[in-house]
Amino acid sequence: MPDLAHSLRDHDFEHLTNIAELWGIEINASDVRETVTQLTKAVLNPDLIQEIISSLSGDSRLTIAALQARQGRLPWAQFTRRYGQLRDMGPGRRTRLKPHRNPQSTPETLWYHGIIARAFFDTPSGANEFAYIPDDLRKLLPSLKNDVKQVFGRLAQKEESAQTIPSHDRILDHACTVLAALRLEKNPDELRGISSNWQVSSDFLIAVLTSAGILDTHALPISKATRAFLESDRASALHQLVQAWRNSETLNDLVMVPHLEMEGHWKNNPLETRLAIMAFLQQIPQDKWWSMAAFISDIHQAQPDFQRPAGDYDSWYLKDARTGEYVRGFEHWHEVEGAFLRWIIAGPLHWLGVLDLASPGQDESFSAFRFSSIGLELLDGENSNKPVKEDAKLNVDSQGRLSIPHLFPRAARYQIARFCEWGEERAGVYSYRITPASLGRALSQGLTLKQFQVLLHSHAAHPPPPNLLTALDRWGQHGAQASIESLVVLRVASPDILKELQTSRAARFLGDPIGPTTVQVKPGAWEKVMDALAMLGYLGSADDDLKE
Repeated sequence: MPDLAHSLRDHDFEHLTNIAELWGIEINASDVRETVTQLTKAVLNPDLIQEIISSLSGDSRLTIAALQARQGRLPWAQFTRRYGQLRDMGPGRRTRLKPHRNPQSTPETLWYHGIIARAFFDTPSGANEFAYIPDDLRKLLPSLKNDVKQVFGRLAQKEESAQTIPSHDRILDHACTVLAALRLEKNPDELRGISSNWQVSSDFLIAVLTSAGILDTHALPISKATRAFLESDRASALHQLVQAWRNSETLNDLVMVPHLEMEGHWKNNPLETRLAIMAFLQQIPQDKWWSMAAFISDIHQAQPDFQRPAGDYDSWYLKDARTGEYVRGFEHWHEVEGAFLRWIIAGPLHWLGVLDLASPGQDESFSAFRFSSIGLELLDGENSNKPVKEDAKLNVDSQGRLSIPHLFPRAARYQIARFCEWGEERAGVYSYRITPASLGRALSQGLTLKQFQVLLHSHAAHPPPPNLLTALDRWGQHGAQASIESLVVLRVASPDILKELQTSRAARFLGDPIGPTTVQVKPGAWEKVMDALAMLGYLGSADDDLKE
């Protein structure tokens, strides 16, 4: 980038003397060229630079820090949108208003100090105008990376946090359920229908498990990694999922915002975006309810481009699925970035146990959040020292129905779920049922009946009912010994009618006799049997269910 002398030489004499005034520099020159020389030499003094930078406001130092983090430059449109406008002024208006003494924005403060300049530079998409710090000046500036910390938002008002929704670690139980479902080739999207407590997006959970190396690229459980995850204590397992999400370069949160659809071939950087949001969050008080609306509004004002480093709001093709309208351009910030921030807070960060949520009342939108008791530890990569035991026992009845509490060992539930048909989960209790079909499916996947029997004996609150153990043994030896089927049955008025039908051409539509006046009708053949009876001179009727 240009140096300070090059950046100053296109300014008029009055502007240069205004810069000198702000730096406390005396200029003894009568033309622009000599003024630039004297001013440059005086400004590039490390001690003076330190003094001037220290005298600037926190907003000005924050802006310098942002430029330092971007190699000293930002696109001009992005710079002014984020930090404020620089008013266009000719010499007459500048003399009258004296903006160097009365700046109306941070860019004006830095501009009239000569700390920033403005020029066009080549970029991969063509020439673009930038705000920049002259190279030689930038090298002498003190590092302001940790000098100013900006806190976005404010404390939540009492009504914003009236109804609290604490975070928890139930995502671990959902992960166990999803892993078992994927192993059984069930559709994870159907799981919401069997659970009264299913809040986590299945797509998100599968993406996190993939990032953690527990699922392969085809979303199938990796045996060794799955076993290690399910057998680890709950604190370690939650830590593993949080860090997998936080550090993933492939998990793209933006595509999971429910109403946004991505089109085209443009790319975003989900990891940089996630880390930027974490940095915003880590500035707020740990134990205070924080206003979600104010947090998002402040980011909109001060750091709107947190996920678009180039400030590009036109090449990202996003559509609002609710309206079918494209949401391109900075004017749609709240529909994209605002909705994205809200989803990150109320979605992943809550599901992963990092943030508690609150709302004005039951069934109202979330309006506040705060760190959970272990939230910052999780984000910082620390493992919680609060162990939660998974030592609950299952209950099994004589009809082969199992009830499993959520603090049952996850590794054992994963295996049991593979032997059973699934029922509903209510209030943290999972329901399963043993059937011949479910046992056969488990055996086809390499499991053994002996493994299932050991699981029941090891984890049941009471010894399994003897009749159930006997039934399992008999099934192991002989398979299913009874079945229930839906049958169509013909009942006639006398045995003679049945005999007459059985000796007719319609006999091929009949199944096994059930009694002297009843017989099975083969599937789909009831109308042909009714026709045959009519041919023999008998009229019959059929249940309405058959006619549907």
